Amino acid sequence: MASPMRGHPTLSATRARQGRWGRHVLWVLLASTALAALALFGAWTWKAPDLAASEQHNAKQPAAARSFDMGAPVAQQKPGTPTLQ
Repeated sequence: MASPMRGHPTLSATRARQGRWGRHVLWVLLASTALAALALFGAWTWKAPDLAASEQHNAKQPAAARSFDMGAPVAQQKPGTPTLQ
């Protein structure tokens, strides 16, 4: 549909917003997915030794770990409850 005043075709707003699927879109999606997977694998490989270690810092400092020992919990009573003697 050509506009007689302008001499070039015009499109409605809805038609102009329509995207087209094609092979270029598929290749962009595949390439970006592959790069994201490669980045995740690289980050996992880089940090794998740190993730495999369990409590490596606490095992080297037993004195620091003992400072957090609070002993057995103490039983608490509600106010106004008679105590057994």
